[in-house]
Amino acid sequence: MCRWFAYLSATEPCLLEDVLILPDHAIAKQVHDRYLPYLFHYEPDKDKDSTKKEMSLRNSPYNLDGLGLVWYSSARADFGECDGPRPVSYKILRQPQTDPVFQSLCAGTTAHAVFAHIRAASGATAITIYNNHPFTFGRYAFMHNGVVAHFDQIKRALALALSDEAHALVKGTTDSEMLAALFFTYLEERRGARVWEGQHPLEELKHCLERAIETVFKLQREAMEKVGKTPDASSLNIAITDGEQLLAIRFRNHATEHPPSLYISTRAGVALNRKFPGHPDLEGVDNGVQNLKAESEHGDHVIIASEPTTYKKEDWELIPKNQCIMVERDMTIHRVPVGVLY
Repeated sequence: MCRWFAYLSATEPCLLEDVLILPDHAIAKQVHDRYLPYLFHYEPDKDKDSTKKEMSLRNSPYNLDGLGLVWYSSARADFGECDGPRPVSYKILRQPQTDPVFQSLCAGTTAHAVFAHIRAASGATAITIYNNHPFTFGRYAFMHNGVVAHFDQIKRALALALSDEAHALVKGTTDSEMLAALFFTYLEERRGARVWEGQHPLEELKHCLERAIETVFKLQREAMEKVGKTPDASSLNIAITDGEQLLAIRFRNHATEHPPSLYISTRAGVALNRKFPGHPDLEGVDNGVQNLKAESEHGDHVIIASEPTTYKKEDWELIPKNQCIMVERDMTIHRVPVGVLY
């Protein structure tokens, strides 16, 4: 499975180097390492060996198939070409730690909204730049960790369910991007053409995502009925942002199995910002520069990530199975169940 990291703040920009590269467990280093606090304690099976097997299966330490980065910029809006921030993308197939352009971009870029994703390709899906998350549709970015079960058996039907406009924006061959396009198809039905250029209420985004997931499950049931089988479960840890709002879910349609790990923090951003006291990895140590601001001055922020990127476990919470997190423009956080029956 993949790993992803999302940062959002209305008032406190982050330096990409601070959040994506420098910490000992930054996402750029999660190509070969894991840090999963609380997962054993909160999600035990009756058999401890089964718990370990399940954790390993859906939280692979080897994410070697590419990195994608999106940060939001107001450049186009400043020149009168659009309203609101727009995503800027950088994607590579090499290891992020050895890519000089990635290192330079992160060292010189700040943003209020950041998505980063390292990929572990599922099945026989091609390893190509176009299959690296996050996927962008207009002002929106979409990323996924998990797998749509039986994708090979349903992808033709799934493609036929897409609007012409959404289908035209699909560049790759992954289950994730097709699911994103279906989500935008349903949003388009409600809001009209080029829906991905505007901002919409989070509840509406949630409704369209749930509808897209329900459609996928329906197609899976139909495909498996033809061969006399029951569909396997799908893991759907998804994040969507328009640069000012954020929606994320941790979901798996199985009574006892769990999705890949996913955590939330509203405090870790202080240790991930060199302007402030603290250090992402060490107690009682600062980031190596003079403290320009007090901890109390740090703006409200939300980080949602497959794994914590700072050492303080108490700053992170494991998102419960099948929960949806919605973060509004004023950083108000709503936690509600994912409304998909299975």
